[in-house]
Amino acid sequence: MGDTEVEVLTARDVPLGGPRAMTVRRTLPQRARTLIGAWCFADHYGPDLVAESGGMDVAPHPHTGLQTASWLFTGEIEHRDSLGTHAFVRPGEINLMTGGHGISHTEVSTPDTTVLHGVQLWLALPEEHRHAPRDFQHHAPEPLRVDGAELRVFLGTLAGETSPVRTFTPLLGAELLLAPGATVTLDVDPAFEHGLLVDEGDVHLAGTVLHPAELGCVATGCTTLTLTNASDQRARAVLLGGTPFDEAIVMWWNFIGRSHQDIVEAREEWERASDRFGSVDGYPGDRLPAPALPNAVIAPRKNPSHH
Repeated sequence: MGDTEVEVLTARDVPLGGPRAMTVRRTLPQRARTLIGAWCFADHYGPDLVAESGGMDVAPHPHTGLQTASWLFTGEIEHRDSLGTHAFVRPGEINLMTGGHGISHTEVSTPDTTVLHGVQLWLALPEEHRHAPRDFQHHAPEPLRVDGAELRVFLGTLAGETSPVRTFTPLLGAELLLAPGATVTLDVDPAFEHGLLVDEGDVHLAGTVLHPAELGCVATGCTTLTLTNASDQRARAVLLGGTPFDEAIVMWWNFIGRSHQDIVEAREEWERASDRFGSVDGYPGDRLPAPALPNAVIAPRKNPSHH
């Protein structure tokens, strides 16, 4: 495994919505890489003291052409959407929302939350499913011990554990906790690209050291991935994977389409409060207005050509 090439992506800080915006660390998308499998967006935040940051308070906003995956390490977020879902995101539990043709939702950290810490991930929907109906799934995976690691498989299959959560392309999502000094070798699907987002500790992936907030990417062809925590502290990471997503996508604000016109139409329908996105009940405030469109045509993006 020592000759496996690992592409290291570093995060950039981005303010997340609202006047008292909490700051998140974004590793996907970026110029070097748009997607890992269908994973097209990765925000990593915390640990934030809510008393200082104000926590998360994202007013009603729309999505198209994607699924949102919320995974927490610490804290609790209240979720409401235009399906009528009222749910809570808690540590170790996946909430997967399908935007498809259109959905709107809110995300607010609960009053009892003192520290907020987790990841917010998006999945691009393939052409044949990008107008799928709204959907919401919740699953609390059982922890699984492998060597010196504890795994929670929230999407796909790893170490013999399969999540019941439905996706539209072959995918993997799992939280990994590595004990001090632990090494674990995991069998993976060679048809998948993989990405390891490190949350805490330094993790060696196929011999390359990844620091907190870095995302290490591995191309297709690997049948195993070896992870080592060389420190005397616990390490935590999120492993993402999927078959290469070869469609070019247009991402702008909270929308994913295939053309500039898709984005223009979605924005216009959100601004006039069309039925496409429905409405969210129970949020004490106004909807988020869409930002102004850029003065240029938004170009489709896909990953740079595979080597």
